[in-house]
Amino acid sequence: MTTIVGGTYFEQCMCPMWQELFGSGGRAATAIARLGGEAKLATYVDETSEAILRQRAALEGFTVEATTIEQSLHFRYTHGLANPSIRPAPKPALTLKVMDACVIRFGMLEGDSVVTANCAVYDPQNPTNPVPFHANGSKAQRLALVLNRSEAEALHGSADLNAATLARALAKSQSAEIVIIKMGPAGALLYFQDQIHHIPSYITSRVWKVGSGDVFVATFAWFWADLALDPVDAAEKASRATAYYCQTQGFVSEDELAVYRPVPAPLPKKSRTGRTPLVYLAGPFFSLAQLWLIEEARGQLLEMGLNVFSPVHDVGHGPAEDVVQKDLDAIHACDLMLAIGDGLDAGTIYEIGYARALKKPVVMYVENESEEDQKMMQGSDCILCDDFVTSIYRTVWKAAEL
Repeated sequence: MTTIVGGTYFEQCMCPMWQELFGSGGRAATAIARLGGEAKLATYVDETSEAILRQRAALEGFTVEATTIEQSLHFRYTHGLANPSIRPAPKPALTLKVMDACVIRFGMLEGDSVVTANCAVYDPQNPTNPVPFHANGSKAQRLALVLNRSEAEALHGSADLNAATLARALAKSQSAEIVIIKMGPAGALLYFQDQIHHIPSYITSRVWKVGSGDVFVATFAWFWADLALDPVDAAEKASRATAYYCQTQGFVSEDELAVYRPVPAPLPKKSRTGRTPLVYLAGPFFSLAQLWLIEEARGQLLEMGLNVFSPVHDVGHGPAEDVVQKDLDAIHACDLMLAIGDGLDAGTIYEIGYARALKKPVVMYVENESEEDQKMMQGSDCILCDDFVTSIYRTVWKAAEL
């Protein structure tokens, strides 16, 4: 039995369209139940959410201990990598108290949870002010921390350490047996018994990110805490289960996981020039919508550790004699290109052709372009993606190959 204490939230994504009741707690309970595990969810819900949640629990085979609140929270995303807007503002609720042999504790917005467990897996879910596991009196004989890089740095209080040193420091300061630092397309770093292990991410043809970290935490906890697998093996299975979720927006069964063998993503490295790979970000920037999309893509690529040349940011508007040669020089200097195909802008199409003539890899985001309009790019071996988040991940994965 694994007890999960975590939020149950309505989730809505604009692109791709998605509207479900999950949250970290609901998603983790579903993931474990689908693997064949026995799960119990302790959570906050309003009356409407509770009715939906209990129907899901009956269908999937987990149990629910609900604490009633006035209104469940709604998370709204523009895309799967966006920071969500959250409504209504959370109101403090009664602290949940959970005692079991195996417990997953997620950070929550509505309230707190005090955990007593033999084995606990803790995901603080707060990139700016993560709360230490033991700060509220929670206890665990064996503790695994699973957190992303920004949470790890905030919890330690320093952004100057490499991931391995940071994991060791957290294991000591937080009295954790295991520390897993998630690093997006680069996979995860796992610290255990003074050894550092790399857990790969896996390449998928589509990347659905909302809740992917919840699936990783739940699957790892079930294999490590409930089935007593070695933590490295548990984390590798969790990463494959997460890849299945990212690919399908669904949950893997134990039989499906046994045969699911996606290709591991390459580790990021310096380009042949000895620096972080440089991405040329091509795309139109003549309307607010176009500028927003360029800004969003640039921010996501920078967040994932790549260098970016963006004509509108690094050259700006101007006559041909002022901007064209600078842009072409940047294509020569870049390692690969991400092209936004919005409207098949003539300048963007020219840049794609120029890059391919130089044998530069090109990833192209083509959400609305017809098969006929994609023909030349497809025939010249561009990587075509009709999903924004997938185009970002494919760019990062391709950069790691160079």
